[in-house]
Amino acid sequence: MSRLLIVEDDDLLRDGLSAQLTNAGHAVTTAADGAPAQALLESNRYDGVVLDLGLPKVSGMELLRWIRRRLPALPVLILTARDGIDDRVQGLNAGADDYLTKPFDMGELQARLGALLRRAQLPAFGGSLEVPTNTSGALRVDAVLPQAWLGEVAMELTQREWALLSLLVTRAGQVVSREDVMDRWQSEPAEGGGAASNALEVYIHRLRRKLADSGLSIRNVRGLGYMLETAAP
Repeated sequence: MSRLLIVEDDDLLRDGLSAQLTNAGHAVTTAADGAPAQALLESNRYDGVVLDLGLPKVSGMELLRWIRRRLPALPVLILTARDGIDDRVQGLNAGADDYLTKPFDMGELQARLGALLRRAQLPAFGGSLEVPTNTSGALRVDAVLPQAWLGEVAMELTQREWALLSLLVTRAGQVVSREDVMDRWQSEPAEGGGAASNALEVYIHRLRRKLADSGLSIRNVRGLGYMLETAAP
């Protein structure tokens, strides 16, 4: 089941979309404008957004740009009456994953949305990944939020800890070099200064403590880097 947010100011269309997508097995939340949609996106996890451009206060284009700054991997399907080529180009260049014009066929919308949701689950597109552990709960990381959980418990991570953990999880069982970590840190917002190489061991130590009861370990591979693996029983 996917969690979807529909942002549409037309009451009838919004209710109809919600009913159809709910019947298709999705968990649907709705918003009539960009501001309440932002509040929902900040406090909840969604797998995809269906977005109208012609919203009354905070426009769909403003919301789309906000989403791309805050949730870069979240799939967004624009659903709008603006059917000009320039409108399509602007929407796609602003970060939409797909663009469908009104009036539309419900079957086509569901097919396009399904394709976006499937693609978003692929690791290359930042999808949710799970790593089996020796405990009752798996470690799960979700690049869309971004957030990580051990079982059902959310982990408290700083920006650098998150970047380091997501890199290790993406390459679980493989060596991650110091250079790989530094490159990832350089692409993330600063966290109290530059990404000094000598700080890496501090963050590795912090992550090891946070994963202490997970059944996973971060192993030093001498001269090469680090590897996330299942700890020995």
